[in-house]
Amino acid sequence: MSLSNRYDFVLLFDVKDGNPNGDPDAGNLPRLDAETGHGLVTDVCLKRKVRNFVGMVKGEKPPYEIYVKEKAVLNNQHKRAYIGIDRKDMLADEGKKRKGGDAVDDARKWMCRNFYDVRTFGAVMSTEINCGQVRGPVQLTFARSVDPIIAQEHAITRMAVATEAEAEKQEGDNRTMGRKHTVPYGLYVAHGFVSSFLAKQTGFSNDDLNLFWEALILMFDHDRSAARGEMSTRGLYVFKHDSELGNAPAHVLLSRIQPKLRDGVTAPRGFDDYKISIHDASLPSGVTFLSMPC
Repeated sequence: MSLSNRYDFVLLFDVKDGNPNGDPDAGNLPRLDAETGHGLVTDVCLKRKVRNFVGMVKGEKPPYEIYVKEKAVLNNQHKRAYIGIDRKDMLADEGKKRKGGDAVDDARKWMCRNFYDVRTFGAVMSTEINCGQVRGPVQLTFARSVDPIIAQEHAITRMAVATEAEAEKQEGDNRTMGRKHTVPYGLYVAHGFVSSFLAKQTGFSNDDLNLFWEALILMFDHDRSAARGEMSTRGLYVFKHDSELGNAPAHVLLSRIQPKLRDGVTAPRGFDDYKISIHDASLPSGVTFLSMPC
């Protein structure tokens, strides 16, 4: 069943003694706003966790395959689209592949039908074998921490060695030093948007949307690693519009969710150090507020 409503939502999640999203250009330090010191987590990072969750739950079988995944050869997926629509002739002619036309539109629709992340987030699929481009109905912002964070650096050593030569060295000489970067605690806020107009173009359905909500709530529970410490979804607040166009500006609704440090707390170390103010009274006409259980 296709979507007939617009949605805006707020996602709250936290990290304790972990690195939520390392910056490869800064030695894998937690991402920071250089001016304010607030922590950042990219939309790409959050989408990766959604993809991993959906792939795990649905077994990566159509219509829930994942297009963007580790070591995926994207052009091979594009070939499958043309084989699936029985247009193998398009694979043999470079000129036809690049020009587009009805076959490209059919290939794009095939990709949307079979790949959850294509019909959810969109994709550029015009590399070599052209399957067109898709604008996804679900969009996420960078997540930003409520307060400035401190990135701590920890020296680590190893007990094991890799070679016999290393084993023969004196005890203090083979303890290779390393570094881990963590955030003691940070509460992050991301905003998201769902367009029913784009959902109709990609085939994103109500079932897909419910799976997306489930992924946002549970994705951190199935993405554990020593580097990420403890990460949890702490709140998912959804504003549902009665119409496709929307009944109120997104910023007016999203600002109704206001996390704030409790009085007397100067160095937060847990979710209980924050108070989440939810202003759900006197909502604009045609808007329904939903607080998802987390």
